[in-house]
Amino acid sequence: MKTISLGGTPVPNVVLGLMRIADKSDDEIRTLVRTARDSGIDFFDHADVYGGALHVCESRFAEALQLSASERGGITIQTKAGIVGDGPYFDFSYEHLIESVEGSLRALRTDYIDILLLHRPDALVEPAEVARAFDELEASGKVRAFGVSNHTPRQIDLLGTAVSQPLVANQLQLSITHAPIIAQGVAGNMAGLEQSLTIDGGGILDYCRIHGITVQAWSPFQSGFFTGTFLGSAEHPELNEVIDRLAEKYDVPPIAIATAWITRHPADMQVVLGTTTPERVAGAALGSDIPLTRPEWYELFRTAGYRVP
Repeated sequence: MKTISLGGTPVPNVVLGLMRIADKSDDEIRTLVRTARDSGIDFFDHADVYGGALHVCESRFAEALQLSASERGGITIQTKAGIVGDGPYFDFSYEHLIESVEGSLRALRTDYIDILLLHRPDALVEPAEVARAFDELEASGKVRAFGVSNHTPRQIDLLGTAVSQPLVANQLQLSITHAPIIAQGVAGNMAGLEQSLTIDGGGILDYCRIHGITVQAWSPFQSGFFTGTFLGSAEHPELNEVIDRLAEKYDVPPIAIATAWITRHPADMQVVLGTTTPERVAGAALGSDIPLTRPEWYELFRTAGYRVP
């Protein structure tokens, strides 16, 4: 498993997301996590709203694993706060962030969270309130690092007017077939081409690289916004033909090639897996450090439907 630097800390470039474990048994959760650990994944992604009610998936994780202090110290736990599920709406107020973290700590049965992300942007954000919450959480040792998800460059800059901690991560949707954060730059300044439109506030991927923010790619195998996987899909025959050919060349399952397309990028991104199938976790992890060539990477990009001028 290849490691990258996230805020100066080495972490694996493949992460296990746990938003779908609410209905899994203890044994199923333990098998899933053990498979991830055996594959080199010791980084686990949560959110307070995962599971249909507050802190459900966080609780199931803790109940199933019953981590000792030493076992807890051997993994990275990331969780997110800011979405109010019964709205839905967003709340980055001091009170909500503190309450959410306290709930996550109880649910996860831990004294600290390694990384806390703001879960999507709050249009009513007051940076001073976020800063107050972050300062208190850091000073108390309850949160060790902070980041965001789905934020634009200007939204990150706005937080930076008050927040003193570095934002170490930005979790963004990215897959071969859903890659506007990459594709818009490839087709920059091409009139009349939808791909060239900037929809993220001005080159978020390049912004994150410049500022040392790790991009965490969520839904890495989804065609679009929760529209189903492109792997094996009849809607993407040419792409899957290329994926299958490369999988045979590198002697890995096709899912590893989908992972490798993201990890090959020099931005040193993390791939956040959402599957609860152990075999898919193990297969995806094999793409951590596959050395796709430039021709191979661009062939995947083109056959996914993107324009390469």
